[in-house]
Amino acid sequence: MIKKENLWFLTLFSLILVLSVYYITMPNELLLTNNNKSTNEKTASVNKEQDATKVTVEESELLVAMRVSLNDERDAKVEELKETLTNSDATSEDKNNAYEQIKNLNDIKGKESEIEQKIKKDFQLDSFVKIDNNEVKIVSIKKDHDASLANKIMRSVQEEFENKMYITVRFEK
Repeated sequence: MIKKENLWFLTLFSLILVLSVYYITMPNELLLTNNNKSTNEKTASVNKEQDATKVTVEESELLVAMRVSLNDERDAKVEELKETLTNSDATSEDKNNAYEQIKNLNDIKGKESEIEQKIKKDFQLDSFVKIDNNEVKIVSIKKDHDASLANKIMRSVQEEFENKMYITVRFEK
């Protein structure tokens, strides 16, 4: 069974995550709706100030969305495996397999993070990495698509693995 504390933590964390993504993607017009003239004047001056200042985003919303999606997918898988671990009807072999899969998922998360940091350090690119069996999918933020850079990234990533991996690099704007 899932402990109440864990369930509350996951519920509140999910709620905070959903609300923060919603707030970030919400248009400014919805935030500034009020019918008072003084408020309209304030919003006009705020809009002018916002137009004058440039906002720099450190990481692409696309990458964040991809990470959130992958984390949600993996968290659901881990929850299924934890249910198997705590199930009294499951055999010890099933429990061992579930434990090994959880350990493998954690190792993959660590390897993905390590590769993202390596790409950031070596190539100064924000990226998203997903490892699935012998496939490594990389999405990097760059305006122009550069085949030689993609090749360098693939070679750099392959150095991290003992076995031959199928590596794909995709550039997004």
